[in-house]
Amino acid sequence: MERPTVLVIGGGATGAGIARDLARRGVDVTLVERDGLASGTSGRSHGLLHSGARYAEADGPEARACLEENRTVRRIAGACVRDTGGLFVELEADDPAYFDAKRAACEDVGIPTRVVDGAAAREAVPDLAADVDRAMEVPDGVVVPSRLVAANAVDARDHGARIRTHAPVISMTVEDGRIATVTLGGDADATLRRPDYVVNATGPYAARVAAMAGADVEMRPTRGVMVSVEYPGLEPVLNRCREPADGDIVVPHDGEVVLGTTSVAVDDPDDYERGDWEIAETVRECAAMLPPVADADRVRTWWGVRPLYEPDEAARGGRGISRGFRLLDHADEGVENCCSIVGGKLTTYRRMAEATADRVCERLGVETECSTADERLPAASDPERLDGFVREFDGQGPTDADLVES
Repeated sequence: MERPTVLVIGGGATGAGIARDLARRGVDVTLVERDGLASGTSGRSHGLLHSGARYAEADGPEARACLEENRTVRRIAGACVRDTGGLFVELEADDPAYFDAKRAACEDVGIPTRVVDGAAAREAVPDLAADVDRAMEVPDGVVVPSRLVAANAVDARDHGARIRTHAPVISMTVEDGRIATVTLGGDADATLRRPDYVVNATGPYAARVAAMAGADVEMRPTRGVMVSVEYPGLEPVLNRCREPADGDIVVPHDGEVVLGTTSVAVDDPDDYERGDWEIAETVRECAAMLPPVADADRVRTWWGVRPLYEPDEAARGGRGISRGFRLLDHADEGVENCCSIVGGKLTTYRRMAEATADRVCERLGVETECSTADERLPAASDPERLDGFVREFDGQGPTDADLVES
């Protein structure tokens, strides 16, 4: 029967990042995940490494955080990232005032941009739609999430953490205002007793896990479809320069592009409708930017569920506004040794992990500073070893199935 100092529940990018951060500070930590690593939101995204430009006019501080973490992840993650650049393209039907506002907001945030006319944009992307009036270059990139999550887990393990996959949390007990036991099923089949602290990093499942401890997390999970089609040779990420909507992003891989996405509220992140209309609309809208994808052969289709925090979504008006994160301390609800980290995005996973680890260390009296922004991930320059880590943790997700050696 293990008695971990800190138990982290959830093996996506944020959970693995928290385990890495805590382990590097010398904290005894166990990470548990109900399936393989990156099996949830992290491994079912479109894989965009945000420059911050998408959010610049809506939320300057969050856009700045994206830019800073974009640079950090590139520095520490090596072959977990592809440096593609990005283009925000304005079609003839799009409002030029929105383009101008985004460009000005990017300048205020410090996001490097360069505006080119339609002809120059089509030189860079020959199949770009004929009615592209102008485009704005931004430092977007592509994340290979299976590698990123696995590398974080390996670094955590190298610093003493225990990583337990296929170990779903079945139940918890609370005694005297503290989580006393956590029962694991699956391959683990164990009970963890009296952890000093428990971190709920389960994304869209955060409400379900918090409820086991008698805590309340208001979530508004939304589903989005991604469609991968055969299309070799695209270099930059393509973003439609308009108010965020369905089918406004094309993410390049080696011989494919990922088209995304939709946003539809779901009640259950495990059991939800997957509508054919979402696929058709996503392909149609992305083809407005890059016409050949309309008839390209489809390789795979998948849905992901965003871990959105209900109060923030209600306050911001829903889709299209920023995707910041929230760290919820359940001591306010009488559970002294538990917090939940919700919201956010893949690009800012490390910052989310740092904020959470800071809170945990404050509670434990640990004064060691965070080092995850400065230390490169294990095997960052060795794709074959990174893919070996993915296999070890059963971590392959659909986002990067064409990039990771199975």
